[in-house]
Amino acid sequence: MNTTEEWERTRSPLIPAADLAEYNDLPDPVPHTDAERTALIRLLTRPKSRIGTVAVGHSRDLASRAGADAFATTWKARGGKILAVVDWPETAASWLRPARRLTAPGPDAWVVAAAPLGFAQLARRLRHSTDWDPARCYAFASLRDSRLPALAGPDTLHGLRGASTDGGTWDIRHRWVTSYPPEKTAD
Repeated sequence: MNTTEEWERTRSPLIPAADLAEYNDLPDPVPHTDAERTALIRLLTRPKSRIGTVAVGHSRDLASRAGADAFATTWKARGGKILAVVDWPETAASWLRPARRLTAPGPDAWVVAAAPLGFAQLARRLRHSTDWDPARCYAFASLRDSRLPALAGPDTLHGLRGASTDGGTWDIRHRWVTSYPPEKTAD
């Protein structure tokens, strides 16, 4: 790595163009499932979680927007409060505006429905410029990709949890994404 590249990495939280090019084959979000939304709600309402207020963020694609809307409707129906709904583009100059809008209301947790490339950029900005904590962030299945922690950078997403399309869950610990099967329910 030359001096210019090192300076760029420390000056800006943006992912360098060469790194983005390596990950341009990440999948687009697909429609979210009822099982996924149920697992997400279960993560947020586990015993002793004390989560009442949520800020919701989403990419501008149809699947992410629909997932965020469905989550918000379900959360409000359960008596929860949505403090903000924030969207962002897949490419932006800095992602500072959506990062600030997502964190400004001071929610108990964040819920994200997004495409991996745009979210990786936003997550880097969130860690660099706000008090966002990935351990208080919950995501839809579209972010359950083993390449996401490397793209976002060291420990940027450590603690992020999410739901899988089949109703299972997953989490990120350092650079590893671990998936868990759906909980067994008594019929």
